[in-house]
Amino acid sequence: MRVAVAGGTGLIGALVVRKLTEAGHEPVVLARSRGVDLTTGTGLAGKLDGCEEVVDVTNVMSVRRKPAVGFFAAATRNLLDAAATAGARHVIALSIVGVDDVDLGYYFGKRKQEELVRTGPVPWTILRATQFHEFPEPLVDGARGPFVVVPQELSQPVSADEVAGALVAQVGQVGQEPGGYVRPLAGPEQLQMADMARRLVKARGSRKIVLPVRLPGAVGKAMTGGALLPREDYARGERTFAEYLRRVANRLS
Repeated sequence: MRVAVAGGTGLIGALVVRKLTEAGHEPVVLARSRGVDLTTGTGLAGKLDGCEEVVDVTNVMSVRRKPAVGFFAAATRNLLDAAATAGARHVIALSIVGVDDVDLGYYFGKRKQEELVRTGPVPWTILRATQFHEFPEPLVDGARGPFVVVPQELSQPVSADEVAGALVAQVGQVGQEPGGYVRPLAGPEQLQMADMARRLVKARGSRKIVLPVRLPGAVGKAMTGGALLPREDYARGERTFAEYLRRVANRLS
């Protein structure tokens, strides 16, 4: 079937596009680089024509509340309106384990996205996942000088490839009833984010020094206290962080 992928050029989006293609579907990528700005609706008209389902993996790189909420509110509304106009029968959105329990600005944006999907005009499925194995990468890449500042955070990281597979597995599953919230997805082990960053630095052969920093107030307490871990029945990913690091090292060798 024809499936729109909002955010189809990002980390998860590119994997979703590949897996849809391998499964015999026809992905339609919605991204700024493809002439579609979901926040304004520019280039969206007609893009979803013939699309039976939509996978939403849009993202914004901001931890501040106002821009995060603004992005997800605008992008989600425009996407849902376009999906309804095109007659799409299912929207599948990716969200985050613990999004209700951590009052970080970015998480307010994801809450808004979930609210709009739940109350929107198209039957929906929401998959919540824990942080990806790749989560420390932008922290390390964006570090200036020898130090990498990493938030103190207890995580249960999951393979991005497994997240993409779980999203694609929902395509075509809505027959009589929408999926609603499906079982969240988490990795096979609990790790401290600072340790993940240190191991990534080592795998890259870098000498950068990782500095863990506890975020202030309730946010820091929640992130260090396990609020980002699954608390209910969840689907357990199989791939470990060590496997991801081996792939990183192999790319560099």
